[in-house]
Amino acid sequence: MADLFTVANLANLGVLIFLQAVLGFDNLLYISIESQRAPLDQQAKVRRWGILIALVLRVLLLVGVVHLVDAFREPFFTIHTGVFDGAFNFSTLVFLVGGVFIMYTAVKEISHMLATDELGGGEAVPPKSAGKVVAMIVLMNLIFSFDSILSALAITRVMPVLTLAIVISALLMLVLSDTVSAFLKKNRQYEVLGLFILLIVGVVLLGEGGHEAHMHLFGYAIEPMSKATFYFSVAVLVVVDVLQSKYQKKLAARRVQPGS
Repeated sequence: MADLFTVANLANLGVLIFLQAVLGFDNLLYISIESQRAPLDQQAKVRRWGILIALVLRVLLLVGVVHLVDAFREPFFTIHTGVFDGAFNFSTLVFLVGGVFIMYTAVKEISHMLATDELGGGEAVPPKSAGKVVAMIVLMNLIFSFDSILSALAITRVMPVLTLAIVISALLMLVLSDTVSAFLKKNRQYEVLGLFILLIVGVVLLGEGGHEAHMHLFGYAIEPMSKATFYFSVAVLVVVDVLQSKYQKKLAARRVQPGS
């Protein structure tokens, strides 16, 4: 047990907690948005249960991924057509399927926001059952987890350190989920921003999966989006959205002034 409390393990734990917090932001964003599909009086409970169940499954996923990634490094199948080429193993398929699923979810939610029967406040669409929302939160949490788990395994293979980092990040998510959800309810315009961030996350996962699979389209290799580019893109989206929101409020205030 004393071997766990080495300087190296403590340093790795600090790095992993920071990594899980950063990579978990988009997950927290999704949880806050999706929980609003549940009945109003059950939304806080849905977030808590979704995160807690996902925490347990995430630890199990960590153990499973360690074995699956090692066991299935060899490609399940390869495709060589000249137009589309690639070799697909376990991790690449998870990245690609997860990326497509996240992009589909983001596009679907954006289309719901643009639907004419929701312009009056969204009452036209009946809420989902709490069970369905919890199931979606758990599923998406597992998809988001795969990227962070693979990144964590690149730092250390010490299971207690990895497990503790996941537990701490989930507890932080549990504490912040109600705050983020309340903010989005008061500032509905930022829901669109959150969904576009999820859309970019889907693109990132597709790039990671395509790169790992050595995919080529029309002879061009698929390259992953760097983390720096991803965070810069997200930062630009947030800054533009905040500035546009303030500008629209200023215009609205000017219109209501007498003589304007």
